[in-house]
Amino acid sequence: MSQNQRQKIRELVLRYGRNATCYQVVNPVFEYQFFDEFDAVVAYVRASRRRVVAGAPIGPVDRISEVARRFESLESAPVLYFGAGDPFLASTAQSDSSVAALGAQPVWIPKHWKSENEMRPSLRYQLHRAINKGVTVREWGTGEAENSAELHEVLDSWLRGRGLPPLHFLVEPETLGYLSDRRTFVASQDGKPVAFLNLCPVPMRNGWLTEQFPRLESAPNGTVELLMDFAARTVAREGADYLTMGLVPLSVHAAIEQNPRWLRRTMRLARDFGSPLYSFRGLEEFKDKFRPEYWEPIYAVTPNRTFRFGDLLAVAEAFAGEPAIATLGRVIRRRLSQR
Repeated sequence: MSQNQRQKIRELVLRYGRNATCYQVVNPVFEYQFFDEFDAVVAYVRASRRRVVAGAPIGPVDRISEVARRFESLESAPVLYFGAGDPFLASTAQSDSSVAALGAQPVWIPKHWKSENEMRPSLRYQLHRAINKGVTVREWGTGEAENSAELHEVLDSWLRGRGLPPLHFLVEPETLGYLSDRRTFVASQDGKPVAFLNLCPVPMRNGWLTEQFPRLESAPNGTVELLMDFAARTVAREGADYLTMGLVPLSVHAAIEQNPRWLRRTMRLARDFGSPLYSFRGLEEFKDKFRPEYWEPIYAVTPNRTFRFGDLLAVAEAFAGEPAIATLGRVIRRRLSQR
């Protein structure tokens, strides 16, 4: 991606971005289709012979439906919108499109963030564990964070320790090279960074998305919780209206009752069987302990056709960056090694 192209995409996101993950499209993992006559762009990846769109078209609300129709007509490859929300969902309500709930994300109104006395005792305990170990949190400026060898070391160590390739698409971990508009909160112990948190903007909702919590293995327990608490209180003081920790795939908070039976069963199997690869339950429990005000369902939309098993495989491939059969092989090998 050229700098001019990235700047053009960034400006469209800052002007029209509404989906929680809208700023993710500035990451260089997408193909882009611009519609200059509508002042709009569609960011997508190709997976399982489909075009999987990140969220929805980014552009003026009253032109989104038209942009989507134009994009869909450009090729014969089917289109799937993942992470679509209102108002795009509303525009498909009267069409033959199919909508499937594949996850959910926790949401807070920052000014309602719990005081320490209102927090769960277990969360207060974690915060104090980190504080008592000398962990402090400070927001770093863009230049300071981008040029910090220590933060890159934290990120590299975290990625190596996970033992599996990182997810991409809407959860890109490689963000330290481009922190424009993002915010970076760093947890340090004895003056050395041990973890950090990135926030990226959700412009049309006056809000923020937490992107990632890279940390060293030696980071004291409670460090991540301390980062989240500090960042939430910071944006609350500044008047933010929206804060989310992002997608939990296959979440029990998703509106799965509307899904066809085969999809509900598949999601339950994937949630149980896939846990050695990615701990969906652990991710959900971590986010839930901060007591979100509500959970937003995350939908996939297939225009003018029903949602099929191949669409589910396409979503998995978009995130994993490899065919679903390869990811399944990793799960099986991990299970066998654990036994």
